[in-house]
Amino acid sequence: MKAEQQPAEADEEGVFLQAMDGVTPLAQEPRAAPWRPRIPPRPLNHPHFAEEEEPDRLSEQEIETGDELSWLRPGLQLRVFHDLRRGRIAVHGELDLHGFTTHHAREELTAFLAECRRRQARCVRIIHGKGQRSEGQQPILKQRVNLWLRQREEVLAFCSATPRDGGTGAAYVLLRNSRRKRD
Repeated sequence: MKAEQQPAEADEEGVFLQAMDGVTPLAQEPRAAPWRPRIPPRPLNHPHFAEEEEPDRLSEQEIETGDELSWLRPGLQLRVFHDLRRGRIAVHGELDLHGFTTHHAREELTAFLAECRRRQARCVRIIHGKGQRSEGQQPILKQRVNLWLRQREEVLAFCSATPRDGGTGAAYVLLRNSRRKRD
């Protein structure tokens, strides 16, 4: 049977080549850019401290942090929160907290949110990591960021990022529109 199929395959190939005679391939066009450009992370401009500081004490009501972060202030439209969770709101800034102690991470987060408010950024991404290299593989900065963001007046909502933007190691943060000063 194989001997019978070989001439038929050769015949099909000949028919195909005859049909494609005189056809020129199309020029390859450049690929489309991603629908949203990525913002480079903010560089770490601090010295790494050798001595370990006393860790921050969480408030008496310690907040449990699962794999995904999710919080919204009462009154925020659910449609807006769903867009945030899906990564549909453009990110206007990014802060990477890898390598920071909790004390310095809080200082950087405070300064970063103040800068975002000054620039009137609506949505930012904070990379806190998954805690896989920390003691006990517990996400220390993730828990702290979860608590700190809930305490900030300008934060309307936050949630874990989509996998392309860091997944459970990063969070999208929706900020309140700062009111413009009246003349």
